[in-house]
Amino acid sequence: MMEYQVGYDYYKEACLQYGLEPINFAFYLLSLSKQQLDAYNERAVLKRGLDFGN
Repeated sequence: MMEYQVGYDYYKEACLQYGLEPINFAFYLLSLSKQQLDAYNERAVLKRGLDFGN
């Protein structure tokens, strides 16, 4: 879940930089595409040193 939080923090900073109101974390997660979710999950697995195929 930490990987999602890192992405959300980056998103919030970008919104604030451009004067936009960020959505909350729950809506952020719901708005992620399957491709984005898969990328986050793969990164989390690789970060833990596990083989993604298992």
